[in-house]
Amino acid sequence: MAIVDPYCSLADVKAALRVTDTVDDTLLEISIEAASREIDGFCERVFTSSTATRIYRPTDVFSVDVDDLQSITTLKTDSDGDGVFDVTWETTDYQLNPLNGIAGGISTPYTQVRAIGEYLFPIYEPRNVNAKEASIQITGVWGWPSVPTAVRQACIILSLRQFSRYQSPLGAMGFGDLGVMRVGRVDPDVEKLLMPFRKMAFA
Repeated sequence: MAIVDPYCSLADVKAALRVTDTVDDTLLEISIEAASREIDGFCERVFTSSTATRIYRPTDVFSVDVDDLQSITTLKTDSDGDGVFDVTWETTDYQLNPLNGIAGGISTPYTQVRAIGEYLFPIYEPRNVNAKEASIQITGVWGWPSVPTAVRQACIILSLRQFSRYQSPLGAMGFGDLGVMRVGRVDPDVEKLLMPFRKMAFA
């Protein structure tokens, strides 16, 4: 089977298992894809790259928080709330943050656009029933240019964990001095590897 957007390869996992045959390749591929999607859910972001057009509500007239962004092709705003993005910004009108693509010592895509030139981001009077909340349209390259090493390692560990569950469908991993040992909810090594990449939500 073709693995959709994997964060590690079949060869990575087979090397970790010291396996050279192809008997379990299908189950291993399923485990890799499941592990990759588990990482998406834990981090609340994806580590793949795609080109798309997306729309956003501004945080304020000077800034808008966006999904992981590598580069902008065009940025447009809706000048009067009619749902038509009729104002095209120049590259000198905005700045991408974090500056230099570094956050917390980790190389990262941009997650915010700031207005620094001629324009401000439109925010409409909420009582205007014709106004659309999303006043910003961005076409660009989204996501991560490559899978970070820590994410790849976490995916290998999670894939092994997923695959090992075929031997323990009820969650029991074996017996120890204290009795049956069961699978924990979150692998602490995986959590440590992924925490720097996890989006933090604030109430």
